[in-house]
Amino acid sequence: MPHYFGHRQRLRERMIANGAETLPDYELLEVILFAARARGDVKPVAKALLGHFGGFAEMVSAEPEALAAAGLNLAGIAAVKVAREAALRLMRAELQQRPVLNSWDTPVYPREVVKRALELGASALILVHNHPSGDPTPSKADIAVTKDIKKAAAPLGVVLHDHVIIGRNRHTSLRELREI
Repeated sequence: MPHYFGHRQRLRERMIANGAETLPDYELLEVILFAARARGDVKPVAKALLGHFGGFAEMVSAEPEALAAAGLNLAGIAAVKVAREAALRLMRAELQQRPVLNSWDTPVYPREVVKRALELGASALILVHNHPSGDPTPSKADIAVTKDIKKAAAPLGVVLHDHVIIGRNRHTSLRELREI
């Protein structure tokens, strides 16, 4: 009997009992990959992918070609991409339900963003904001403030993974646009 026999069941039970938020990145990725590989141990694959891309956010944001080159099959790529899209749709829905700040005189200060990240003990950031116009195309100011936040956060050990701009029915990722 393989050493991983029963692992999937135990991992699923632990996730349901304790919450998915308690899983380390490699176990969360394992659960995602269960759908892509009906049998076998996916832990080595999950750990290898995270190591190859440098982390969970980088891995789920990678291009399908890069995921394939790293050894993921079509089913695995689809599972990873659907998980990312589900997360983005959830963020979009939550942002659309919140009150919109409709003021141009409220600038974002990189030091305040980094200060808050440090207060929360964050080691990484994903910035998200909406464009009330509905067009998620980043402005020059969006790109500039993102780069300023990344620059301010890096020496303090806080990594900026992405900046997602939410529009009416779509979103834009500055990482996907290669702006960060």
